[in-house]
Amino acid sequence: MKKLTIFMLVLDILALLGFGLTYGVEKFKNTIIATALNTKSHQWIAYTFYSEEEINRVLSLDSYIPLTDDVNLDEIVIDTSEKDSYEDEYDEAILTREPGNDDFKLLNIKVGGYNAYLVAIYDPSKVQLIHSKTFNTGTGQEQIINMCKRYGGVACVNGGMFVDYGYGSDVPMGYLIKDGKIIWSDHSNKANLIGFTNDNKLLLTYSTGDEAIAMGMRDALEFGPFLIVNGNSIKFSNSDSAGGYSRAARVAIGQRKDGVVLFLVTEGTHSAGPNLGEIVETLEKYKAYNAANLDGGTSAQLVVNNKLINTPKNIFGQTVYNGRYVVSGFGLIP
Repeated sequence: MKKLTIFMLVLDILALLGFGLTYGVEKFKNTIIATALNTKSHQWIAYTFYSEEEINRVLSLDSYIPLTDDVNLDEIVIDTSEKDSYEDEYDEAILTREPGNDDFKLLNIKVGGYNAYLVAIYDPSKVQLIHSKTFNTGTGQEQIINMCKRYGGVACVNGGMFVDYGYGSDVPMGYLIKDGKIIWSDHSNKANLIGFTNDNKLLLTYSTGDEAIAMGMRDALEFGPFLIVNGNSIKFSNSDSAGGYSRAARVAIGQRKDGVVLFLVTEGTHSAGPNLGEIVETLEKYKAYNAANLDGGTSAQLVVNNKLINTPKNIFGQTVYNGRYVVSGFGLIP
């Protein structure tokens, strides 16, 4: 009887702690709601514990003012040669080559206290859309490490959205453009398109796929938000969550005015990692002139020379060995 009393007392204490955390601790509550809503298959968690009014209040903290200016590609003048002098230590870190490697440079850095990896790619003409073997067949999805290998890539990141039943799928969401042609789209509306033109410049445009192609887009995928446009950075309403998604593993792509392409990938999970504000600050340091957010969380993957560099983790914080199965990304294809 005494053991049963102790057991029930422990349950009561745990229940009180859980209630206190769920309803009483603001930051914990915000994290639960943001994480649940951004992990599409687990949205029911937020609506089980909180009212729609409370959920909308938390989401309002994560708002941002979208960047709507047209990208001025004339400001991108491709010249990625080494220089005699540099603006600062970040500029020097990008432009000084590793011995025997004129294709790219991998930097180990910190973003918001988390380990992160920045790849500088010196020839933007070699950055291409990569995608899974097939779409909507049930077996087409691939891990980036295998996708990159199939393309002969030396540095690749994941990129776009896909239908997610909690374990992924091979069904892309939004537009995929390859070699100037729409190879997948589940709508014909305007959307945030991220990709490269025939002149090898990073084009960020809110357009239909056909409109983007008319602008000269050769390879692109749909995602967002845009983080830096013409050197102007996105503004957030809340410095901690910084633009939605709260804190998570991150993936971003950018281009400097000299044409150098940047892949940025951080460690983290669905609810721990840098926020978008910290990603923007990092890209600014390394002189990104245009930049956009790509799919992060469990999907975050960086592969260099057939090796997965980061450690993807699922919603429970467990390592996803060799990375999650996804459908699209960008790769340095020599």
